[in-house]
Amino acid sequence: MAVYTDITEDDLRNFLTQYDVGELTSYKGIAEGVENSNFLLHTTKDPLILTLYEKRVEKSDLPFFLGLMQHLSAKGLSCPLPLPRKDSALLGELSGRPAALISFLEGMWLRKPEAKHCREVGKALAAMHLAGEGFEIKRPNALSVEGWKVLWDKSEERADEVEKGLKAEIAPELEYLAANWPADLPAGVIHADLFQDNVFFLGDALSGLIDFYFACNDLLAYDVSICLNAWCFEKDGAYNVTKGKALLEGYQSVRPLSKDELEALPLLARGSALRFFLTRLYDWLTTPAGALVVKKDPMEYLRKLRFHRTIGNVAEYGLADA
Repeated sequence: MAVYTDITEDDLRNFLTQYDVGELTSYKGIAEGVENSNFLLHTTKDPLILTLYEKRVEKSDLPFFLGLMQHLSAKGLSCPLPLPRKDSALLGELSGRPAALISFLEGMWLRKPEAKHCREVGKALAAMHLAGEGFEIKRPNALSVEGWKVLWDKSEERADEVEKGLKAEIAPELEYLAANWPADLPAGVIHADLFQDNVFFLGDALSGLIDFYFACNDLLAYDVSICLNAWCFEKDGAYNVTKGKALLEGYQSVRPLSKDELEALPLLARGSALRFFLTRLYDWLTTPAGALVVKKDPMEYLRKLRFHRTIGNVAEYGLADA
């Protein structure tokens, strides 16, 4: 979440007349994240999230994102719901951007998750994968192997500004992953961005998943590898095997991973680390000055990628009985 496009109070009040949500009492921008412009609204009825979809989000993808939230909610997954306008449409326009109102989900994200929270994340991710079955709209993962090369092409010439030697390191990594990436593992709808700020808790109880704007169809175990990267490393960059064990066991308690998925997990984790390194690198080099957004350090994910290169077996992630 972030704010790239500002809005005026008059334009917002006019936008809200298209919905049955009461009168606006206050609003503020949400600075976290990197994709869309988001605002927390308070009205005389309920708090809401307003999302303005920025240029990186294709308007043609919005029916997938909004429809997926409806589908998952109908299947029992706790997640925000897009609110219909008075004409039943889910999408409007505000400040020259496609815009939607989304229900507010109670809870807060954890700054210091423990192993018990990682276990709940694993369970919730597996539940989402099962709930996604039957969703008819398809969306390919634009940030998989082919998309990584596109991102790298946009950043390669300036990469050594971030760390000397990056150009020489990343090119062969892309080639290796492209040559070895699995194609025959179980696939379905994945979240693709289940970081700590996209999972809400009330106390120690997971209250829901948010921000489905990277969701797509891809390998389910790839989504697991994203969570290993996002949840199981400490601030100093060390992998926490207790958290990894909890996350994987939590996932398997709901949807057991196949033998092939388990064997592929180190490679998938390597790939997901590269994916977030590349998007962070691109943003680090291109985000304009003055944007109300926190740029994220790409080197954090390069260090994770280097760690995954050392993993020879999924048991090293903490799943001792693999």
